[in-house]
Amino acid sequence: MNYGLIGNPLKHSFSKEIHAKLADYEYTLRELDEKSFDFFMREKNFKGINVTIPYKQKVIPYLDFIDEDAKSINAVNTIVNVDGKLHGYNTDILGVLATFEKFNINIQDKNVLILGTGATSNTLYYAVKKSSAKNIYKAYRASSKIKGDVLYEDIAGANYTSSHHFCDDINIIINATPTGMFPHLDDPNLIDLSKFKNLEAVMDVVYNPLRTSFLIEAESLKIKAVSGLYMLVSQAYFASKLFTSTGELREPHHIDKLCDSVYLSCLREKQNIVLTGMPTCGKSTVGRKLASKLEYNFIDTDKLIEEKTGMPTQDYITKNGIEKFRDIESEVIKEIATYSKTVISTGGGSILKDENVINLKHNGKIYFMNRSIALLHPKGDRPLTSNYQSLKKIYDERLPIYKKACDKEIDGNLEVKERVNLIINDFL
Repeated sequence: MNYGLIGNPLKHSFSKEIHAKLADYEYTLRELDEKSFDFFMREKNFKGINVTIPYKQKVIPYLDFIDEDAKSINAVNTIVNVDGKLHGYNTDILGVLATFEKFNINIQDKNVLILGTGATSNTLYYAVKKSSAKNIYKAYRASSKIKGDVLYEDIAGANYTSSHHFCDDINIIINATPTGMFPHLDDPNLIDLSKFKNLEAVMDVVYNPLRTSFLIEAESLKIKAVSGLYMLVSQAYFASKLFTSTGELREPHHIDKLCDSVYLSCLREKQNIVLTGMPTCGKSTVGRKLASKLEYNFIDTDKLIEEKTGMPTQDYITKNGIEKFRDIESEVIKEIATYSKTVISTGGGSILKDENVINLKHNGKIYFMNRSIALLHPKGDRPLTSNYQSLKKIYDERLPIYKKACDKEIDGNLEVKERVNLIINDFL
């Protein structure tokens, strides 16, 4: 192949799409086991490759030259074949530094906790140190043979003790593990962020899904939360520079408009629009028009539930009860959590379960269409809101939940066209 990515697994990777936007060359994903990895590296039948887990350290013995940054952290993510000689670099470092700058994560004189002990955590450690952090800590699993500063279990259980009250001192936390990465979206978080009283920002190297549960928890605590997507795009941007110049990257390592444009393009191609709100607020009507204008897919979760149960919602609730309906609803939402480029119209009560909100947020931006109770109307085919009295009661109960769950509130009293334009302007 000419250019591409090697690693195992690669099903979660966005790299092929990103490189297609960055430059005009063939880019291939090559999933390799240990035996085929050795043959591939010895054959050298490529012009340039990116390297991901588990080979960032294993490629080093095959190299003829290794950049000082890559050598310092003992990990390589970019290799250029220069006349049969393999040159190794680490553009992940540049991606991390670019992310800090892009999202105004100020590392200087801050206490930073890095979760993980692998090659990626070494990269983060090096970048954080380069950014003049005050103190850097690593957290690791109790089963790990690698010595670190603290255990995940100690932090989660609040057993970590020291004279400087560790949790209160931490300002920035970075997850350098694959926890929460597709397809393991429901992985439990490694630590409880609520224990950190002076936390300013968290970053996750995971980019699929766009928001891990770790980031969603941070957002719920009003803490700045940054995914790994920009890091992925910017490291690919620098790798592409190496591929097309077959030479050293000159400092300073500036990002240009192309990188930001590719990032925004990838974000919009992966992110969903999720509509929440009371029954009869216009979610399906607005959703269909949004999908048409944006050329996105459209999903109505109530329709999916009816397809799954084989009967109308009212009949299913009457026969099986509301709790079983909510269970089916959660199953459907979990199934669509990994979708992308989709407008999702949700049932009125979908936000009542935290797990639904988290699943919808993984790849979606939630818009709450707040329509006044005076403009809503009871419907006989909706068992929970069949009369005005029950509609008003549910509206009062759910309003604070809708507000808490959403990323953006939309005036549901506006005309459909105005609501569509408001959402599109915000989303794009």
